[in-house]
Amino acid sequence: MSGSFDDRRRGFESKWAHDADMQFKIMARRNKLAGLWAAGEMGKTGDAAAAYAKEVIAADFEEAGEEDVFRKLRKDLPASVSDHMIRKQMADLLDTAAEQVQSEAK
Repeated sequence: MSGSFDDRRRGFESKWAHDADMQFKIMARRNKLAGLWAAGEMGKTGDAAAAYAKEVIAADFEEAGEEDVFRKLRKDLPASVSDHMIRKQMADLLDTAAEQVQSEAK
């Protein structure tokens, strides 16, 4: 009986680890996409856009949650880009990132 309990526990632990890994990948992808979007808004292309996207990804490690990413984008984007637009892009790109990461995992 305890063997089946241990198997079940390992199964839950494995699922939790997989879900946490997927969530990390989705958020990192969202941040990359947001960085590329913001780079385009700032007129950056090519290597400069890719470098900026990496800065946005790194900004997410400052604190838990996504406010650190929002602050980075808000600080760098021109005032003509509203807070609402930044948050909307972040939300829309989260959906896009989830779709991309999940399709790659198949």
